[in-house]
Amino acid sequence: MFQSDKLHEECGVFGIYRRSGTGVIDETYHALYALQHRGQESCGIAINRDGVITCHKDVGLVTDVFTRDRMSKMVEGEMAVGHCRYGTTGNLTSANAQPLLVNHLKGAMALCHNGNLTNAAFLRERFEMSGAIFHTTTDSEVIAYAITQQRLMTPSIEAAVRAAMEIIEGAYSLVVMSATKMIAARDPHGFRPLCMGRIGEDVVFASETCALAAIGAEFVRDIEPGEMVVVTRDGVTAWPPLVRGRKGLCVFEYIYFARPDSVVDGVSVHEARVTAGRLLARSHPVEADVVIGAPDSGLDAALGYSYESGIPYGIGLIKNKYIGRTFIQPTQKERSDSVRIKLNAVSATVKDKRVVLVDDSIVRGTTSARVIRILREAGAKEVHVVFSAPPFRHACYFGTDVDDEGTLIANLHTEDEICEIIGADSIGFLRMEDLDKLTGDKQMEMCKGCFNGDYPVPAPVRQAKHTFEIPLSQAKEEKA
Repeated sequence: MFQSDKLHEECGVFGIYRRSGTGVIDETYHALYALQHRGQESCGIAINRDGVITCHKDVGLVTDVFTRDRMSKMVEGEMAVGHCRYGTTGNLTSANAQPLLVNHLKGAMALCHNGNLTNAAFLRERFEMSGAIFHTTTDSEVIAYAITQQRLMTPSIEAAVRAAMEIIEGAYSLVVMSATKMIAARDPHGFRPLCMGRIGEDVVFASETCALAAIGAEFVRDIEPGEMVVVTRDGVTAWPPLVRGRKGLCVFEYIYFARPDSVVDGVSVHEARVTAGRLLARSHPVEADVVIGAPDSGLDAALGYSYESGIPYGIGLIKNKYIGRTFIQPTQKERSDSVRIKLNAVSATVKDKRVVLVDDSIVRGTTSARVIRILREAGAKEVHVVFSAPPFRHACYFGTDVDDEGTLIANLHTEDEICEIIGADSIGFLRMEDLDKLTGDKQMEMCKGCFNGDYPVPAPVRQAKHTFEIPLSQAKEEKA
């Protein structure tokens, strides 16, 4: 995996239980399309027709994997679960795509997972020592094994999922489908979002409310941290939340991950980002002529900065939405060229202007430097950069793709040095004390470990080493 200069989305999950009749493919497709921002590596849909579960998944975007021809060959059913993936563990292969379909002694199960486990390496080794054979390198399969193992000793699939929740640790929002039931579960800390909606009597679950809106579903409520909700033909049953330590929704859901039109745990993502921009304008005022945002997650914060500062807002960068992700290009030159193709400056907005560029965060600094260079080449007289997040200094173990603190520019350099490295006239970061203000009047416990190293749960002692993905020469070097 080639390193990127931005944080990357985790995954998007979706499930639909139709109380009467069939016809769940279109809803699942459109929901995944709405959740595409959460994962652009692979996707899949599993369909339940009268207890028989079939699945199609592959590497690629939703529109690439589920073509019109493919959709016409899929058999409708009463239930379906869907997943779009950005892998933070495991390589980019179709084997690692989800949903995971498991056929075991007591039936079939399809599982979709968003998040990362902190005890995945320990559990995987334990399962393997007892004879388990893994087909993927994801910690999602560890969850599937934990549920399957518990199912052999419990009277129902929901009891098995709840028992597995006592074993697995870390971040997980799950949608699980059996032959007759659908289950949604969220880890006790609430790292990743998960909500419930309805289309008439049909019940749906999704990572974000934007997926509900895409299929005309009415939002009912968020799944609480540690809660499990079970849907059967008899109705919906909620199990009391499993309580374990501090709660901690990932603050980056508001800063970067979630779509602006989503509402996560009762807070509008758009309003949270506008608030971040307002706070930046107060703590880092700049004399400038125009405020622009880095597409897409910096746009809302740029509006907030403009509102608060009185500096006009302008469209200064245009994003080509049809180019592939820059971090998967095989050479540095191709990655650099892709950034230039992906982002173009609007010279009419920035030429001969003092520009405030609002972005969500900085990881390694290379993309920020290229964007500033593009703006200067378009005629910007000054470029002042502000970030709607504090300096990113620590690894994340709960569903983002940064695990090497030695690559983070804020760990290696002072703010003045970062400013010089990326070629800005000045830089500013959201203050740590302002993070809690993003949610307005709603008091929330959020995970801020990537900024201050204080995680709701202990960091893993060791992380999974995917032996089967490491070349033999490299494995020998690591052993030496």
